[in-house]
Amino acid sequence: MNYWLIKSEPFKYSWDQFKKDKKTGWDGVRNYAARNNLREMKKGDLAFFYHSNEGMEIVGIAKVVKENYQDPTTDETAWLSVDFAPYKDLKTPVRLEQLKKDPFFNTMDLIRLSRLSVGRVNETEFFKICELGKTSF
Repeated sequence: MNYWLIKSEPFKYSWDQFKKDKKTGWDGVRNYAARNNLREMKKGDLAFFYHSNEGMEIVGIAKVVKENYQDPTTDETAWLSVDFAPYKDLKTPVRLEQLKKDPFFNTMDLIRLSRLSVGRVNETEFFKICELGKTSF
């Protein structure tokens, strides 16, 4: 299993809205590195749901329910979408400032590549963030 982080501005699409919708296509990504990460996602992979700009915190975990396919928001074949479903709330949101203060996370995509909308998370980072968020499996 691989682990990821997907970002959304809560005023555009929040974790609460995602939970109401029960599933969403992650489309509109127009960055090649983020697109490559979408391409590598497999059904069952988990992704942190991060509120960007406002809140700046990881609030939940999503699960990949459909692997990459042509992004329906464009005719350009270079761009992909992936479908996610909500998996689990973090009991306590994990703020970006918390992660920046801990040298353990210095190599995490969220810290190093702050503008990347779809990033990788390694297994150790994933479980440490779950611990910070008081969320277990």
